[in-house]
Amino acid sequence: MESIILASGSLRRQEYFRLLGLPFSIMPSLIDESPEKGRTPEELAGDLAVKKVKKVVETLKDRLPAWICGADTIISVDGEVYGKPKDREDAGNMLRRLGGREHEVFTAVALYNGKAGTMDCRTVSSTVVFAGLSENEIEWYLNTGEWQGVAGAYRIQGLASCFISSIKGSFSAIVGLPMYEFYAMLRDSGYPYGG
Repeated sequence: MESIILASGSLRRQEYFRLLGLPFSIMPSLIDESPEKGRTPEELAGDLAVKKVKKVVETLKDRLPAWICGADTIISVDGEVYGKPKDREDAGNMLRRLGGREHEVFTAVALYNGKAGTMDCRTVSSTVVFAGLSENEIEWYLNTGEWQGVAGAYRIQGLASCFISSIKGSFSAIVGLPMYEFYAMLRDSGYPYGG
């Protein structure tokens, strides 16, 4: 199989690549993730996933590989976008806003086929419901450090699962890579993968 560059440092995405048995290398794409005004959360997730891929394309230019994958996750509460928290205080504010509420998680995955010069990007929407959170619970969770580097300041596959009463949609997308859509993209783009 052909190696794919993963334009992300996310350990969760790496775990999914390993689960699929995909050979890959990691090249985190350090882009400005500030939300553009006038874009929906769904559009923002797609824009960022594509920007990550394009950054790798731009960086490698003449040594362009056949396959590059980028992904991004955006949390939205009442249209307000939450990316990765800047610091502990920001994470605490996000958790207070999420507590006792339903929110949407948009995860986009972009796959670049260097042989064909094509880009496929698909976005998945899921809904997560948090139980109400006390200040003690928020402080306990912040002390774990799990909030660092993740959209919405929580990891659904970690201790935050204690606070989540229900989800509707794709668990893998909430974690960071919509597996059904990603597998379909590989298949549809002609990636030499036997499953």
